[in-house]
Amino acid sequence: MRMRTLGVVNRILLGIFGLLLLAAGAVLLTGFRPLGGRHAPLLAARTRRLHWHAEGWWWWAVMAGLAVCVVLALWWLLAQLRRSRLAAVEVDTGDGAYAVLRGRALEAAVAAETGAVDGVASCRVALRGRRGSPSLRVAMELEPHAVPADALAALAGPVLTLARTSSGLPALPAEARLKVSSHRAARVT
Repeated sequence: MRMRTLGVVNRILLGIFGLLLLAAGAVLLTGFRPLGGRHAPLLAARTRRLHWHAEGWWWWAVMAGLAVCVVLALWWLLAQLRRSRLAAVEVDTGDGAYAVLRGRALEAAVAAETGAVDGVASCRVALRGRRGSPSLRVAMELEPHAVPADALAALAGPVLTLARTSSGLPALPAEARLKVSSHRAARVT
């Protein structure tokens, strides 16, 4: 859900930025000056005296607005650079070298093992954290007849043990989110 929201925000910001650049380009190409023609200064001395210097608070409001814009732009930039998923995990091969295990492969393996558990309708797995200390976020959709404690025990027991041993990680913490799928009522005839 977060990635979809981030994509919508990106499209809106890029659209607004594109419109601003288009307007600025049109102004520069036509030579149009908003307050007095092509060769006139942007703000005449009389206009500066009447409107811009009469109120001392105005400049503080402009600076505060620009500061908010800068903070929002930095926040947006950091959100673009942050990855929500871990791309790879380093696996110790035992001979002093390291192999790289793709994060998507580990996610798919854990999702397949969890999906095979009795009572689990579907499963999504995301690998998070850092290369040296990864963690899993598992979202399981349970069938209506499933027992949540049994599904969690299967995830915590054989599934995560197999993931830990096959990836060579000493610890692989997991966060599980359970959701029970709805079903239609049985039709009585």
